Amino acid sequence: MSSPDSPILPAPATTTTVTSVAPGLTPKRLFRLLAFAEAITWTMLITGLIMRATLGLDWAVLVGGSIHGFVFLAYAFAAVLVGVNQRWPLGLMALGVVSAIVPYATIPFERWALRHDRLEGGWRREATDHPADGNVINRMLRWFLARPLLLTVLSVLGIAAVFTILLIIGPPGGRD
Repeated sequence: MSSPDSPILPAPATTTTVTSVAPGLTPKRLFRLLAFAEAITWTMLITGLIMRATLGLDWAVLVGGSIHGFVFLAYAFAAVLVGVNQRWPLGLMALGVVSAIVPYATIPFERWALRHDRLEGGWRREATDHPADGNVINRMLRWFLARPLLLTVLSVLGIAAVFTILLIIGPPGGRD
């Protein structure tokens, strides 16, 4: 309770600057999240295949395969995004993407990257003295990282567009 001699002053106005859509979403967390999601969707796809073979439930493959396909593309995008941010060599980025082709291989790849400090550090929003920071890819990375909402929206739309094109082309192995 305040005394009459100490007037209650309003709190000073504060401004909040939004610097990230998901401030806790570090490269490590994004990569781990999608590596595990990709493995989980492998389970959904394999379960769907078993349900189709044993119970004749074709829809199970459609559902599991569709979810797996979308998450596969999201993981591949994240492997490239994180790889560029963490300055992985091109071969390591390719290995990260290819690990999604083998069931559950994204988890050992993520564990290896973690053990070898390939996921440490935050998003590179500022240029440094590193020679790669002047190239077009790194300048684009910083530009998009400065606009996380735009990066997120364009990523989801791009993944959805590729997913749609792949659906039109047809599933791996063709249609029955």
